[in-house]
Amino acid sequence: MNAAENARSDRPFPEDLSSLETELAGVARRVERRIDPGTTAMVVSIGVVAMIGALLLPWVGSAAGWQILVGAEWFGVLPRMFTITALGFGVVTSALALSTRFWALAWLSAVGCGISFINGLWAIWSRQIGIPQGLDGPGPGLLLAVVVVLVLAATWARIALRR
Repeated sequence: MNAAENARSDRPFPEDLSSLETELAGVARRVERRIDPGTTAMVVSIGVVAMIGALLLPWVGSAAGWQILVGAEWFGVLPRMFTITALGFGVVTSALALSTRFWALAWLSAVGCGISFINGLWAIWSRQIGIPQGLDGPGPGLLLAVVVVLVLAATWARIALRR
């Protein structure tokens, strides 16, 4: 051992390093819970905007999606349930997951958009079976919303699985 190494080994070990080690472990846990959507964040952003646009288009007859959402128009429980899940998972949860970048919210968005897609298919089916009785069929807003929710579900699943 030379004199410099011997002098370093004689110094006391700082107690602050144990708190630094604890802090670094916390940082590692926080990083593990985060996602990096990369360029697919643009797909999610466009999907959220498209979902908002779909809520402004006619869903059933001349009733827009937002009218079904607030209960101003009633066409059964299935279109209403789809508007709630599409807005909740397709817009709100997606925006939260994109802004916070939490992995759990990305998974919630993926699963929620998948459930919303099934609700959307049921909503379309509920309107299709009423056409022979003279009821209004699904409108372009409803069809667009179902496609957007499917794209969001696939995109969020891809983002969450990439981590």
